[in-house]
Amino acid sequence: MRKYKRVFIIVIDSLGIGAMPDAGKFGDEGADTLGHIAGTVGLNIPNLCRLGLANLRPLQGLPPYDSPLGYRMVLEEASNGKDTMTGHWEMMGLHITTPFRTFTDTGFPPELIAELERLTGRKIVGNKSASGTEILEELGEEELEKGHLIVYTSADSVLQICGNEETMGLETLYRYCELARELTMREDWRVGRVIARPYVGRRRGEFKRTSNRHDYALKPYGRTCLDALKEAGLDVISVGKIYDIFDGEGLTMANRSKSSVHGMEQTIELMGSDFTGLCFVNLVDFDALWGHRRDPYGYAEELERFDVKLGEALPLLREDDLLMITADHGNDPTFRGTDHTRERVPLLMYSPGMTGGGQLDTGKSFGVIGATVAENFGVPMPEGTIGSSLLDRLI
Repeated sequence: MRKYKRVFIIVIDSLGIGAMPDAGKFGDEGADTLGHIAGTVGLNIPNLCRLGLANLRPLQGLPPYDSPLGYRMVLEEASNGKDTMTGHWEMMGLHITTPFRTFTDTGFPPELIAELERLTGRKIVGNKSASGTEILEELGEEELEKGHLIVYTSADSVLQICGNEETMGLETLYRYCELARELTMREDWRVGRVIARPYVGRRRGEFKRTSNRHDYALKPYGRTCLDALKEAGLDVISVGKIYDIFDGEGLTMANRSKSSVHGMEQTIELMGSDFTGLCFVNLVDFDALWGHRRDPYGYAEELERFDVKLGEALPLLREDDLLMITADHGNDPTFRGTDHTRERVPLLMYSPGMTGGGQLDTGKSFGVIGATVAENFGVPMPEGTIGSSLLDRLI
């Protein structure tokens, strides 16, 4: 018998709360996304504090809350990685032992670039880690004037291709990305996502990326909690980047978001609808706009905007709803470089129907999330998945 009719999982993308015990192996010893933001900028996040975020560990300027709502715990990542796909896939039960390839420091291998040039018939320029807006300013005019193709990467496991919607056309850009996706299925070149990055404009200072971005992701390596829920006839609704992270697998409805605030607005709207199952939300701006760009002030403001929306959402929860707020990795905006950081993450759990509350022991896998959701709906987790359910602790 299910305990909750609706479960809402909200992932604050990259909100780590301190380095993992093995962070040194990833070059991330000392990273602390939330702690360093609180200490550097200061935070006003009363609703997250009501749910016990500041009770998980000491945070400068955020005293522990007296009698927080619901349950809270710290989660450690079992998988070998610190990227978005690894974190989310582990939440839904997959144990990733081989991390996705990144090409941040070197660019893509010459053999890959040569093959992509042959397939597209265009000379490739860029081939380095860069901000999407910066590389357009640097190479956009060259692409337009000479017919070259801008390819670049980031700190994530991605291959991104720029294309001008007015001259190259979306269909051509998408075809190039499909070719790149096939190429990067090879083990040595395998990246998590190939991303089409369309833009408009004719000269520096005028280039603007459009909303016609398209992600070509790897499918999960095995069946996840999402597949099990869908196969059992439950609603599995995504908001934001979840569709791309799972390449649509296991979902019954998808909602794309323009921003993290928009994602929360979509979630609030879904709270007013009637469904039975899971609503899985990713709020990516924390990571993409502020973590990678090493901007603690922007990150703090984004957290405060989220907290306002959380305050609007909490009164909409029903007695048989469960809210779970977590993160997928860290991205300390005060840390060196531009990469994700290997960190523990919070898990805040609340339902108006709860009669108890408190702090639970540290979880040794993000998989506790999917396992809890599956048990709630009486659905067995797929064979080979990881994670132990917390359902009997939530009273």
